[in-house]
Amino acid sequence: MAGEFRNIKLFLFDMDGTLYLGDRLYDFTPELLRTIRESGRKYMFMTNNSSKSVRAYIDKLAKLGIAATEEDFITSSQATARYLQTNHAGQRLYVCGTTSLKEELSRAGFALTESVEDTDCIVMGFDTELSFKKLHDISYMLCTRPGIPYIATNPDYVCPTEFGSVPDCGSVCDMLYNVAKRRPLVIGKPEPRMPEIAMEMTGYTKEETAVIGDRIYTDVKSGLRAGCLAVLVMSGETDEEILAASFEKPDLVLADASLIIPDLKENE
Repeated sequence: MAGEFRNIKLFLFDMDGTLYLGDRLYDFTPELLRTIRESGRKYMFMTNNSSKSVRAYIDKLAKLGIAATEEDFITSSQATARYLQTNHAGQRLYVCGTTSLKEELSRAGFALTESVEDTDCIVMGFDTELSFKKLHDISYMLCTRPGIPYIATNPDYVCPTEFGSVPDCGSVCDMLYNVAKRRPLVIGKPEPRMPEIAMEMTGYTKEETAVIGDRIYTDVKSGLRAGCLAVLVMSGETDEEILAASFEKPDLVLADASLIIPDLKENE
């Protein structure tokens, strides 16, 4: 690898499986982030995980030894809030998500409801507080109100953990598809909205931006669709078999994100 990151000014990093795994920070992460900053470039953390607030992520990174501010993040919760403000302003939301996601949407000006009769729009997230009541209510609304807006923060099937994985938003949406034969409108990766928002926030172009993550069907596709350099790291969910079977291929494949470091130092 030589010079692939020469023109990259903005690095958009997936987090779990890319910079850390669960509660274990990869050894190379501090040097990688420090090298990006010292070279005059910028990085942001771009995550589909809508179960945690930005404040919760700042606290998590602090415990892992990484200092961060709110300006360092672009999350599927933030992107969903922006989409809803543009397309569903004033509507009452039934949120199948965590308290953090609900607080994010409340801060964005939305009224939340747990009444199926009062709901104007359904929002699905990675719900670590999932209950059968939520599944029942959403099934009822999707079956009896086929035109109700139905939004998902992200399509991930699993969230990686130290022991393997747990079901993520996409798996729950698949379960509801078996009930009502409806798919949600997806906001997060693989859609290009989050990279596009990050570029708007920072002023960098797609030619100056790289999306780095461990999943082809979210991270890589989002980067490709946004026209950025799409980089797959093999330190998380994707293995060689998944990569070989994928129709869409990344622009670059790395064993892990540590391999970015020497490229940046060579081009200082």
